[in-house]
Amino acid sequence: MTTTAHPDAREFEERYRAIAARDTRFDGQFFTAVSSTGIYCRPSCPARTPKPENVTFYLTSAAAHEAGYRACKRCLPEAAPGTPAWDLRRDLAGRAMRLIADGVVDREGTDGLAAHLGYSARQVHRLLTAELGAGPLALARAQRAQTARSLVVGTDLPLADVAFAAGFGSIRQFNDTMTEVFAVAPSELRARARRRPPAFRHGISLAGGPGPAADRGDVARVRLDLELPVREPFDARGVVAFLAARAVDGVEVADLDGDDVRYARTLLLPHGPGAAEVLAGPGVGPGRVAVCLELASAADVSVAVARLRRLLDLDADPAAVDTALADDPALAPLVARRPGLRLPGTVDPHEIVVRAIVGQQISVAAARTHLGRLAAGAGTPYASAVPGLTRLFPTAAQVATAAAEHLRLPARSVATVVDTAGALDDGTLAVGVGDDGDALRTALVARRGIGPWTAAYVAMRVLRDPDSWLDGDVALLAGAAAAGVDLGLPDDAPRAARSRALAARAGRWAPWRSYAALHLWRAALPPTRQ
Repeated sequence: MTTTAHPDAREFEERYRAIAARDTRFDGQFFTAVSSTGIYCRPSCPARTPKPENVTFYLTSAAAHEAGYRACKRCLPEAAPGTPAWDLRRDLAGRAMRLIADGVVDREGTDGLAAHLGYSARQVHRLLTAELGAGPLALARAQRAQTARSLVVGTDLPLADVAFAAGFGSIRQFNDTMTEVFAVAPSELRARARRRPPAFRHGISLAGGPGPAADRGDVARVRLDLELPVREPFDARGVVAFLAARAVDGVEVADLDGDDVRYARTLLLPHGPGAAEVLAGPGVGPGRVAVCLELASAADVSVAVARLRRLLDLDADPAAVDTALADDPALAPLVARRPGLRLPGTVDPHEIVVRAIVGQQISVAAARTHLGRLAAGAGTPYASAVPGLTRLFPTAAQVATAAAEHLRLPARSVATVVDTAGALDDGTLAVGVGDDGDALRTALVARRGIGPWTAAYVAMRVLRDPDSWLDGDVALLAGAAAAGVDLGLPDDAPRAARSRALAARAGRWAPWRSYAALHLWRAALPPTRQ
């Protein structure tokens, strides 16, 4: 797929067939602008298919805005799942879009975005405009509009609070943008919305809350319920089971009993600590995930949502992943058993680095025990309405100070944790969602005590690299054996030789080797846990 509004003839035909079929799989992957109506739609819009000569395709809604189009009131393109290309692409555009989604432009401006990317602000604007049809300010503005729309139609927040929660600098800017993008005032947009009953018991309020955090005094909390769109199929049980197996006591809780699955955790956000609880399954309905947010400030809504989407891999293209992996006869039964499997991300890159180092060469259960001890001893207490959430995962500074006291690991491993956490804290080591994958791996393996497996795992979880392979992983070998993957070697061949053979065999699973690894990990589990 090209990155401009002018795809070649073959790509135009493919996209046009998608809109003619009203194919929901492509919602959020591109937008259809129609010159005869002046609006842009999602591919599955139920309106009459426009003539080809009236159609222009854009990869972002911001590009359609910049070209003078308004969002369709019928299909609500801003409510579509996000674009999976931003995780798959490793170029500047993909890195920039991940940072913009995390609110970097709103917090640090275009200069801050450019600094994260290692370019000048002028270069970033020029490259993004050429690639995506819109510059960073327009892309951030489109995200604010999307966040505002979801709050307008999905909550009872006063519209003035919606404006600031979505990141707008003023109520006037909010009203002007919403009217320009949606061709309707926010108040009218809310009046037209179809309201579904909330999936959570929690009400929506701007004050009160469950009680003050232990070290913050009497702090009012923002609590609200939202629904996040997701492409089907969505293996909600699988992603929650992955997180549950690694859940740190006090920081995370999960419930896999019943038809619906639930996961909650504490969050450290730009404006203070908070928590999020997610629910998915038949009770919520297809194509969406229910979320209850508990925030120190409404200004953190968009950041919290973006991080939860990355954590749960809600913007993935499951059809593309499943189709590619099912072409391998060894993986086909695994894909059929778990369609729509997701690659868990993270809400905190520094946290994943610590988790990965602690988890080197020990079991998932053992790592969970060590991390629970570290969180209990060093994490900041936090009082939440969600039972079981009692503290934040320790910051890099807290880990650097307290790891030696609370981690009962070999001295060399503890030294690696302390040294790396200190580097994260002082900026010597930078790890974030906008990093270049190769540069991140190189920076990590250059540090004493960090090997290729840890670097690959961090890239998989932080960057949500869909093609990361954890060479030498024992569980991958076990899963490959359970799945009947033919390595061309006897079962008693040395482990190193089997790992090399599996890595070579995994080449055919590119660019989805991270997802293949998740399937193999699951295959290695006892049947009762699959």
